[in-house]
Amino acid sequence: MSELSERVLRGDHRAIARMISYSEDGDPRAAEEMKLLHPHAGNAYVIGVTGVMGAGKSTLICELAREFRSRGKKVGVVAVDPTSPFTGGALLGDRIRMNELVSDPDIFIRSMGTRGMLGGIASAVFDAVEILDASGKDIVIVETVGVGQAEVDVIKVADTTMVVLVPGLGDSIQTIKAGIMEIADIFVVNKADRPGIERAVAEIESLLDLVQVPGQRRIPIIQTVARDRKGVPELVNEVEKHLSHLKGTDIFEKRRRVRYEAELVEIIRKKLMNLIFDETVFREKVDTLLDRIQERKLDPYSAADEILSNVLK
Repeated sequence: MSELSERVLRGDHRAIARMISYSEDGDPRAAEEMKLLHPHAGNAYVIGVTGVMGAGKSTLICELAREFRSRGKKVGVVAVDPTSPFTGGALLGDRIRMNELVSDPDIFIRSMGTRGMLGGIASAVFDAVEILDASGKDIVIVETVGVGQAEVDVIKVADTTMVVLVPGLGDSIQTIKAGIMEIADIFVVNKADRPGIERAVAEIESLLDLVQVPGQRRIPIIQTVARDRKGVPELVNEVEKHLSHLKGTDIFEKRRRVRYEAELVEIIRKKLMNLIFDETVFREKVDTLLDRIQERKLDPYSAADEILSNVLK
């Protein structure tokens, strides 16, 4: 066991932060450390929080973390933000929005950029979840980017997925048809003190009536006003009920298997990319081709064919 892994297992926040940075940066040390940590993971319950921007997800997560702490749980938060085009880091920096929680030694919050990944999560999120899990966190909350309908990859990492909506976002019927609506284990209608709350809840109920299979668990709809902590204890109660439901069936183990499959595929993808492309040589080749494209001596499609022909020959 390395010194860094031992510190992670003791819950040392500096060590946890360094390990996640290794993973985000593609540092070769990350793989070796993750091999040491994996046998100690598998105990944390992972909650995915997704939904449109402006739904108050970060505020809701702050209050969820507080509620879980009041129940004696240690909490980790991975907040996935859009990537800064200048630094490559997280653009919004949810740790700033959640800074009231950082003084609690049993809460760890980390923002990370998507770095070009689609689906609302970052490629390093699998490692981040496992690192927090191994460090002794009971609950790990993963917040997705919140950019629209395509951020459904959170179900590949979460045991329970919350979809957060708010009243009055325009044509809410169209929102309900979005892909993110199909992955919910719990619907949360936040900012429930706004006008239109009854309509929003009624529309979700109508959707559930259309897809409900007799005998199956009905997806709950929880109304919250996160900034006032209203509805948050009830929401945590529903999370705990869902965990009991999962563990009463084979769904829990199936979801964990999906997570490990997605993680394995992502690791293989990264390794293949590293095998195919020497980054320095690749960058030089791209720069040369970009010069030719800019001079109108080559078109982008032919440039792509040229790169791939060298890789696949």
